[in-house]
Amino acid sequence: MRRGFTLIEVLIASLILGVGLAGILVSMSQAQRLMLSAGGLETAQEVMDLGEMAYPLELVEDPDKDLEVRETKVEDLWDRITDERMSDEQEEKFHGFTWERECLNLKDSEDELKRMGCYILRVTVTWGDRGKGRNRKQQESYVTLWRKSE
Repeated sequence: MRRGFTLIEVLIASLILGVGLAGILVSMSQAQRLMLSAGGLETAQEVMDLGEMAYPLELVEDPDKDLEVRETKVEDLWDRITDERMSDEQEEKFHGFTWERECLNLKDSEDELKRMGCYILRVTVTWGDRGKGRNRKQQESYVTLWRKSE
């Protein structure tokens, strides 16, 4: 009577174990990447809120001048909202984030704007890491409609 495993059985078991471990390692690295990007997206949402507080649509008088806001650093948004200085934690958290609002149909004719009845706005938050020899900019944006109150 024969006892133990053959070489083929041991190789197959090792192969199955190796594939399983490789799958676990890949899953762990993807989960870590997802956690890092989720933090960036959460901060981007806060930057969007800061931008809306610094440049509220309710105060827009002249759409040709006031709707579009060029790329603005979070520190400048913060200065428009409050006289207080950002804490060191906030400066670190918002470092490299910018906010921008652009009107997508501002150049349309008067007739086209009247027909549509509203302006199309895109708000974009940009952030990223320029270090380590690569430029990895990320963006989060949303599009909304705005109509001047009469």
